[in-house]
Amino acid sequence: MSHTTVTEVTEGYRWRWPALFVILGAEIMDLIDAMVTNIAGPHIQAELGGSETLLQWLGAAYTLAMATGLLTGGRLGDVFGRRRMFIIGAVGFTVSSLLCGLAMSPEMLVASRALQGLFAAVMLPQGLGMLREMFPPAEMGKAFGMFGPVMGLASVGGPILAGWLVDADFFGTGWRMIFLINLPVGLLAVAGGLRYLPESKSPTPPSLDLVGVVLASIAGLLVVFPLVQGREHDWPAWAFVMLAASVAVFGLFGWYQGRRTRTGRDPLIEGSLFRKRAFNGGLVTGLVFFSGMSGFMLVFNLYTQIGLHYSPLKAGLAGVPWSVGMIIGFGLVQPLMKHGRACLQGGALLMTLGVVLVWVTLQIAGLGVTPWQLTPALIITGVGMGFLMAPFFNLVLAGVEPRETGSASGTLTAVQQLGGAFGVALLGTVFFDLLGDRPSPATFETAMETTLWVVAGMLLLTFVVSFLLPKHVREEDLQH
Repeated sequence: MSHTTVTEVTEGYRWRWPALFVILGAEIMDLIDAMVTNIAGPHIQAELGGSETLLQWLGAAYTLAMATGLLTGGRLGDVFGRRRMFIIGAVGFTVSSLLCGLAMSPEMLVASRALQGLFAAVMLPQGLGMLREMFPPAEMGKAFGMFGPVMGLASVGGPILAGWLVDADFFGTGWRMIFLINLPVGLLAVAGGLRYLPESKSPTPPSLDLVGVVLASIAGLLVVFPLVQGREHDWPAWAFVMLAASVAVFGLFGWYQGRRTRTGRDPLIEGSLFRKRAFNGGLVTGLVFFSGMSGFMLVFNLYTQIGLHYSPLKAGLAGVPWSVGMIIGFGLVQPLMKHGRACLQGGALLMTLGVVLVWVTLQIAGLGVTPWQLTPALIITGVGMGFLMAPFFNLVLAGVEPRETGSASGTLTAVQQLGGAFGVALLGTVFFDLLGDRPSPATFETAMETTLWVVAGMLLLTFVVSFLLPKHVREEDLQH
C-alpha cells in the first residue's frame, strides 16, 4: 500500500463529506423509484392500457433485475473501479428513467423499469465500497449513521412526492414526471461523482461469474413470470412447468457455484456461507419477510386508489404513518439491540398485530375508511418493522468470516430484492384473483381482507423461521 493511500485511510479522503452526499443522493433515487409505481400504477394503466399484470410488473421488473444485478454489481467495481462503475450506473439509471418517462406502451415501460433496476445494481454497491476507504475509523460510524435518517425521510417523502407529481400534472406529463424528475437528480449525481468520488478498486479483483448471473436471472424469472402471468391465462400447464423448472435451475446454479469454488475460481456466492445456520436462517427469514412487505405495499396502494377512490396524493399520504412508525421503531429499538433476535421477533409480532388492526379497521369503517382511521394500525405496523429491521442484517452476518462479508452482503441484499419481486407477484395475484373480472365493492373488501390475512400469516412465519438466527448481536457487529 502506498504512503498516499495510508494517509487517506488514516486522515480521511479530502472530499469525503461531499462524496457521501453524492452516494446518499443515489440511494434516495433508488429508494424512491422502487416505490413510485405503487402510487402511479393505476394512472399508468389507464393511459397505456394493459391488464392488471402491468401493475405487478412495474415493481417486479425493477426489483428482479436489481436482485440479479446486485450479485455481481459490487464485483464490477472491484475489477473496473468503483468510481467508474458508479458513474456508469448513474448515467444508465438516468437514461433508463428518461425511457420510462417516454414509454408509449406497457412493454416499453416494463423493459425500461428492468433497465433501471440493472443500472441501480451497478451504481449502489460502489458507494458503500468507497465509504470504507474514504472515512477514517473515527468517522465511520457518523457516516453510516446518516443513512438511517435520510432513508427514513425518503420512505416518508417518496409516496407523497409521487402522488403530488401525478396530481399536479406538470406540463401535461401526468405520471411521466415521476420518472422525468430523475433527470436533473441523476445528472447531479453524475457531476458530483466525477468531481468528488475517489478512484477505488480492489488490489486483488475477483473474476466475474457471468454464467452464474445468467443462471440466477433465469431461475428468478421462472418463478416470477408464471406467478404474474398465470392468472391472466387461467393457470395453464406452462405456468406450473416454469415453476418446476425454476427449482431445477436454482439447483444447477448451486452446483455451478460449487464447481467454480472447487476449481479455484471466484463464485458469485461463497459456498461456505450455506454451511452457516445463521446465514441460511437469514435468507429464509428475509425472503418471507420482504415478500410479505413488498406485496402488502403494492396491494394497499392499489386498494386505496382503485377500491377507495383516493387520489394519488391522498394514497401517498395514507401510507405516511407506516413510514413514521418505522422511524420511531428504529429509534426505540437502539438501546435494546443487544437482545438481537428478541427484538426482531417482537417486531414481527407487533407487525402482525398492526396488520390485524388494519383488518379490524376495514371491518368497522368499510369502503368509507379514511386515512386518519387507518393511522393507528399503520403506525403500529411501522414500529414493528423498525424493531424487526434494525437488528436483521447484523444477526444474519454475525457468524460470517471477513473474507465472506462481501459475498454475504451482496447475497442478502439480492434476496431482499428477490423477495420483493416474489411478494409483488404472489400477493398481487391473490388480490386480483379475488377481485375478479368485474370488480365490485364486495369483491374489493374480500380481496383486501384475504390479502391482509395472507400477510399476517407470512409475518408469523417470519417469527417462526427467525429461531434459526443467533440470539444476540455481537458487540463488534454493533460497531460496523
